[in-house]
Amino acid sequence: MKPCEEEEEQGGAAAAGGGGDPWKECAELAVQLALRAGQIIRKALTEEKQVSTKTSAADLVTETDHFVENLIISVLKEKFPSHRFIAEESTAAGSKCVLTDSPTWIIDPVDGTCNFVHRFPTVAVSIGFAVNRELEFGVIYHCTEERLYTGRRGQGAFCNDKRLQVSKETDISKALILTEIGPKRDPATLKLFLGNIERLLKAQAHGVRVIGSSTLALCHLAAGAADAYYQFGLHCWDLAAATVIIREAGGTVIDTSGGPLDLMSCRVIAAGTREMAMFIAQEIQTIHYRRDDEN
Repeated sequence: MKPCEEEEEQGGAAAAGGGGDPWKECAELAVQLALRAGQIIRKALTEEKQVSTKTSAADLVTETDHFVENLIISVLKEKFPSHRFIAEESTAAGSKCVLTDSPTWIIDPVDGTCNFVHRFPTVAVSIGFAVNRELEFGVIYHCTEERLYTGRRGQGAFCNDKRLQVSKETDISKALILTEIGPKRDPATLKLFLGNIERLLKAQAHGVRVIGSSTLALCHLAAGAADAYYQFGLHCWDLAAATVIIREAGGTVIDTSGGPLDLMSCRVIAAGTREMAMFIAQEIQTIHYRRDDEN
């Protein structure tokens, strides 16, 4: 019996009680798969692509998204047949997006698909892992810069083996804020989106940046290169791995209401300090998206 499967049958007892390192094999395989996927994405970045849309004209998918997701899931299913999976393209195709107590892999095969389509190099693969609805580790690979971000609960966060540390800035007037637009582009949504940026700029934030990849924006936050991030319209596969990395780098990840993070809510604020996160929560207005677990 494989360690991860044995641990599942024991209800995660060793993970909670410190009996060895039950998820080590899973975490190591996640790294191998992220690096392998990154090679595929890096090669495909320069090639012609078959592009389709999902929920909107701005919500894109390519054959590489499907290929990479199928590759990762097939390897993991063979190794850990009792585990569960939540993945972007499988969910788009109709699979239920439900987080249970079972060991669950949460996968974004190509984060920054619009960037990927346009050969803009900010593209990543993201693999998160949860047990008993608690995030255990995250792996994010920046495919073009070959930066591997990893975090394991209680064991720290790293980029290419260098320990990550968030910014400790609490003053919005000294902050660089990251966000993403989200797939909805109707006039009411755009008005709210631009209004939120305006509020933060009026609060004298140094700047607001949109880079086209939620996972990599969150990794920049974990590395201390930005002070906060907020978004409405991202998904659990954008957030799972990055949440572990940010928390292990000393940061805060919360709901946009200021309450605890709800992985399925499609909204988040992350910051180096709780003070910064709470300030942003008080400033921004909600953009409503359907929950991931309502699909």
